[in-house]
Amino acid sequence: MITTGDGQLVSYVDDGGDGPAVVLLHSFLMDVTMWAPQVEAFGRDYRLIPIDERGHGGTPATGPFDHWDVAGDALAVLDALGIGDAAVVGTSQGGFIAIRMALPAPERITALAVLGTSGEPEDEQIAATYDLLTEVWIAQGPDTVVEATAKICLGDHDPSEWTPKWSAVEPDRLRLISNALVSRDGILDRAGEITAPVLVLHDTADLACPVAKAEALPKAEPLVTIEGGAHFLSLTHAADVNPHLERFLSARL
Repeated sequence: MITTGDGQLVSYVDDGGDGPAVVLLHSFLMDVTMWAPQVEAFGRDYRLIPIDERGHGGTPATGPFDHWDVAGDALAVLDALGIGDAAVVGTSQGGFIAIRMALPAPERITALAVLGTSGEPEDEQIAATYDLLTEVWIAQGPDTVVEATAKICLGDHDPSEWTPKWSAVEPDRLRLISNALVSRDGILDRAGEITAPVLVLHDTADLACPVAKAEALPKAEPLVTIEGGAHFLSLTHAADVNPHLERFLSARL
């Protein structure tokens, strides 16, 4: 764990390998263990650095924040480890944050892979629905919302490892992380500032972020679609995703 210059604690895992550094950024409500399939698949070839984003896992959130703040947290982890540049892989929320790492510090991002991600802001009506679901979750208990959330995010993947963690999230923390997610700004007008090569993967039936929102970023390879996947597809469909990630990283790093 590190403490950033503004006093934010950030929890992460560093496998300390000798290969090129790759930061891994998880989805909403998840934590570093979401990346177990990727660590197993190519952890020997890269220095993988999964980070618990603010308000998730072992990283606290003590007040309002946005995804730019979390991007700064991730860059601070690289600073603390003495790593000048790295590739970044992010799924869903992790992709939103990955893009926001590449904009202020393009020279530090060697490659960018985003899954189930969009550069658009959240639709206002959908954001209002998510806000309502957050308050229902808090007022009536997680059982009213967790099952539906698992279906949207994980599809047919076994949710039993995750739903107990979700149910244990404190109300104040839930409000903070939910607000950061739904109030994010759009970045498409700045996408041309990204200089790293980009890989974009998306599920064709993504219920949370339709594939039409997976706008290609500059320098992006052709969009890779996964049939019948789920929103958190790096976890739920790792066998389909990993070959694309490995090919992209090995060609770029």
